[in-house]
Amino acid sequence: MNRVSRLAWALWLVACAAALLAQQPTIQGVEAVGVTVSDLDRSVDFYTKVLHFQQESEVELSGSDVEHLKGVFGVRMRVARLRLGSEQIELTEYLAPQGRPLPIDSHSNDLWFQHIAIVVSNMDDAYRWLREHRVQHVSSGPQTLPAWNAQAGGIQAFYFRDPDGHVLEIIHFPAGKGDPRWQQHGPELFLGIDHTAIAVSNTEASLAFYRDGLGMHIAGTSENYGDEQEHLNNVFGARLRITSLRASHGPGIELLEYLAPQTGRKIPDDIRANDQAHWETIVEDDDLHAAWKYFTNSQTKMISSEIETLEHRSEFLFADPDGHVIAVIESGNKVAASGKGR
Repeated sequence: MNRVSRLAWALWLVACAAALLAQQPTIQGVEAVGVTVSDLDRSVDFYTKVLHFQQESEVELSGSDVEHLKGVFGVRMRVARLRLGSEQIELTEYLAPQGRPLPIDSHSNDLWFQHIAIVVSNMDDAYRWLREHRVQHVSSGPQTLPAWNAQAGGIQAFYFRDPDGHVLEIIHFPAGKGDPRWQQHGPELFLGIDHTAIAVSNTEASLAFYRDGLGMHIAGTSENYGDEQEHLNNVFGARLRITSLRASHGPGIELLEYLAPQTGRKIPDDIRANDQAHWETIVEDDDLHAAWKYFTNSQTKMISSEIETLEHRSEFLFADPDGHVIAVIESGNKVAASGKGR
């Protein structure tokens, strides 16, 4: 290759890189968080009666478009939308094919760990209410993070499980901590969802994905350890690097890197959307087709084989570096309020 040809090749590569960068998506917000459950009626009952969510919709879906979206053949599934405050969750039961249950020996430092943090107005009252409803503990009890931790000191938190064993958190922010709206509430005990947290193997790799790739910004960082953190996560010797990310609206995404113990297991390569370890963080983007082109060209692990439209919502699924699933929907493209799908 002569000098002119090498120069032309270099210029072409620069042009391609610039074009790819120009298409890079910036998500508008986290629209909802989804999780696979084994019995939708049981889960809806738990989330509405115990945690005071309001059910907004339910649909039943099947067909090739669902199969191409979820990467699972022969699908028939029920999906319920629930709201707490301004935030929403999506519960999905696979009638067929049924997937695997959550591993019974799951720990908070396993990389399939994900939860939602539900803000409460009073920790003592919330914990008492959960005890009355016999929830399964993860934490030994509510923990108040120590004052030496400038970012997290005074925050109260407690981990517990839903009927399928998925970890949930209730969290209380003292004055001056968290979003100011959590200080402005009425008589409600359960207020909304502050963030979804995911265990990650490497914070820098996750930041390259969520901050540099999705356009989220860092809202806070801390390194948490000590007796309170160990008993919150129920992981002996827990030392976490925590990075909070935000988009323009919706819950945040919190990265949890366990500096110790580094015994957490990877997300299995064969995990599928009908397995109960499957969560989806549902994000909004203004240009779904540009986002699809960007991620398919950037060696991202794609779960969907193409963009699909179900119940008036167009979307596709892909995975982050550790295997946590992201669902991208077009901004303003919401799920139908009710009805039955295919």
